[in-house]
Amino acid sequence: MTLSRRSLLKSAAAVGALATSAEVFAPAIAQNKPVRIGILAPRSGIAAAPGENGIRATQWAVERFNAGGGIAGRKIELVIEEESSPKDTIERFGKLVQQEKVDCVQGIISTGAGLALGPAVEEARALTIYWDGTTQDGVDEKIPNPRYLFRSTDNECEAIMSSLLAIKYWKGKFATVAGINPDYSYGRNNMAAFVAMLKRFNIEHKVVTEQWPKVGTMDLTSHVAALKAAKPDLIFSSLLFADLPVFMKQAHAAELTKDSKLVFPAAGWQHTLMKKEFTPEGILFGHNTFYFDNPNGSPLAKEFVAWYERTYKDYPEWEADRAYFAIASYKAAVENAAKAKNGSWPSQDDVIDALAGLSVESLGGKGSWRKDHIAEQTFVQGLTTHNNKYDFVTLGSFETMYASDLQKPPGANFWEWIKTAKFNI
Repeated sequence: MTLSRRSLLKSAAAVGALATSAEVFAPAIAQNKPVRIGILAPRSGIAAAPGENGIRATQWAVERFNAGGGIAGRKIELVIEEESSPKDTIERFGKLVQQEKVDCVQGIISTGAGLALGPAVEEARALTIYWDGTTQDGVDEKIPNPRYLFRSTDNECEAIMSSLLAIKYWKGKFATVAGINPDYSYGRNNMAAFVAMLKRFNIEHKVVTEQWPKVGTMDLTSHVAALKAAKPDLIFSSLLFADLPVFMKQAHAAELTKDSKLVFPAAGWQHTLMKKEFTPEGILFGHNTFYFDNPNGSPLAKEFVAWYERTYKDYPEWEADRAYFAIASYKAAVENAAKAKNGSWPSQDDVIDALAGLSVESLGGKGSWRKDHIAEQTFVQGLTTHNNKYDFVTLGSFETMYASDLQKPPGANFWEWIKTAKFNI
C-alpha cells in the first residue's frame, strides 16, 4: 500500500489534530503518576504470533521493572492497541497519543505500517520506538534523521549475515542457486542482497530459478516442483510466516531438501514449527536477534525463557527481544536523563537525547541506538541439529554478529555499500 505524506497527515489530523498539540507528551510532575506506555502490535493475521511474543515480553519486563520500583520511581502502565493496516494503525496511534496520553509508543512489526506511521510520529512530536519496523522503502531510508522516531535495524541485516556464513561454510561447494521468497520488497531485496554478496566475493554461480509466492500462500507445490526441476545446489529463502513450515513439509515430501543446501535467514520466527520430521539438519538458520536455547545466553535471557516456557508452554522467538530492547532502552534513557537533572523528571526532549547513542543489555545481547535513531543489535545464525530435547530443530553450531557489521551506515546507498564494505568472514 502506497501512502503519500499528505494522506498520512490527513489521517493523523482526523484522529485528533496531533501535530497541533504541544502538550501531547508533557511528562507528569507527580512521581506517583504511572508512566504510560502505548503498545501497537498485531494480535491477528499472519503476524499474530510474533505480536504476541512481543507483548508477552513487554508484560514480563513491566512486571520485573515495577517490582524494582518502575521507571525512576514511577510504576509502568501499558495501553495495548492492535497494529493492522497502515491507515488503522495510524488512527490507533492517534488514540494512544491524544486520548490515552501515553508517555511513549512502542511496537510495530511491519515495515509497511512503520513506513506509513513515521511521518505521523514526527508531526505528533510523540516519542515512538519500533520493535521490528523500519521507515525503509525497499532498501532506501525515507526518514533519515527523525527527531521523535526510533527504528529497528535494517531489514537486510539477516540476509547479509546468512550470505557471509553461506560463503564461509560452503564456498566451492555450490554453483547453481535458486530462491523462494515472499513476493514483496522484503523478500525481493533479501534475494537480491544474497546474489550481490556472492558477486562481491567473486563466488561463481548461476541463478537457475526464482520463485515468488504471495504472502500467505499455503499451497506451494508448484513452487516446490519448479525448484526440484531446476536441481539447485543451494536454495535461499526468506520465507518467515506460516508458509515457511508448510514449504518445508512439501519440500521434504518431494525430496527437495535431500541434495540442496538451504539458507533460511529468517526462519527463527517459526522455529517451534520447524519439526525434525521434515526439517533436516545442516540448514543455515537465522534467529535474528534472539536464540532461545543459546547456552551462552545471559542470566536475564535464561530467566525469561524459563518464565515463557512455564507460563505459555512454548518457547519465545526474536520479537520478544525486540520488544524488551525497546522498553529497556526507554527505562534506561529516562533514568539517565533524570539523574542528569538531579532526580527531576525529564522532559521528552531529555529522554530523546539520552536514547540516541544509548547501549543496554537486551535478551539477545547488546543493543544500542545510533545517532540517526536506528538500532544496532546482536544477530545469531547457525546450522540446524536434531540433537536436542525438543521436537523441532535447534542450532548445533552458531555464530553472532553485531548489526554495525551488517547494515549500511547513515546516509549510504545499500547497493553501493555492499560493493565496498569491509566484511569479516
